[in-house]
Amino acid sequence: MSINSDLFENLMNHTVDNPPKFTLHLNDKDYLLVDVSIENSSVPVNEPTTRGGVYFSEKYAYKMKGAIHDLSVVPLLTKKMLGPNTEFGELKISSSIELDGKLTPLEILTNLTNSVQTPDSIELSMIIIKLESL
Repeated sequence: MSINSDLFENLMNHTVDNPPKFTLHLNDKDYLLVDVSIENSSVPVNEPTTRGGVYFSEKYAYKMKGAIHDLSVVPLLTKKMLGPNTEFGELKISSSIELDGKLTPLEILTNLTNSVQTPDSIELSMIIIKLESL
């Protein structure tokens, strides 16, 4: 996992105070991610471990939730989630936040851990595996 904790704290604060625009990039299409929340929370393991022989989990994870109102994304997400696949496919999300008085573009790579579909949107639960400023 490649997470700069200072950058992560700035992103979390901006998401609460002045939510930036988040865009999911998938199969050469862009999807607006809305109602985004980001947090650092515990994972139900007692020590860092390999879960199911598929991915490594620490005791704490940087988690991200958001919704997409364009349901054309649904069939594309099944190829990215563990369950129907033996490996996670990474989801690439971009955003920008203000750092030191200038707008800084960010790239966020996540693993999709859960999704809940409603008639007009799909809510994604993800674990952030990489966060970097560009």
